[in-house]
Amino acid sequence: QKHFVESGGGLVHPGGSLTLSCAPSGFSLSYYTIGWFRQAPGREREAVSYISAKNGATDYADSVKGRFTISRDDAKNTVYLQMTRLRSDDTGLYYCAADPTDLAGLHFISPYDYWGQGTQVTVST
Repeated sequence: QKHFVESGGGLVHPGGSLTLSCAPSGFSLSYYTIGWFRQAPGREREAVSYISAKNGATDYADSVKGRFTISRDDAKNTVYLQMTRLRSDDTGLYYCAADPTDLAGLHFISPYDYWGQGTQVTVST
């Protein structure tokens, strides 16, 4: 069954940086728009960023603009999320997923598919 494997999470101090990786298991991500999402305890899953398969266009949630950068390397079959100037409210379980419709953007989570187990990011002193 298709799914993604996320990695790169960890414990970091406020102001620190992490880079997350997202790799598909058993298929190529080159045809898919890929989104990053996060879920904090007691809160709903929220979209953080996405990168289009068609033209590499990106978008970010307002809360992470200027701090996070999404990129993709189709040759390595991997999407990255570079996170800088991390804050305590960035803490959560981070997931990536594919949008087969290429229409969801940041506004709709339900079209995204092939969810993995996520990688935990904790920002704390």
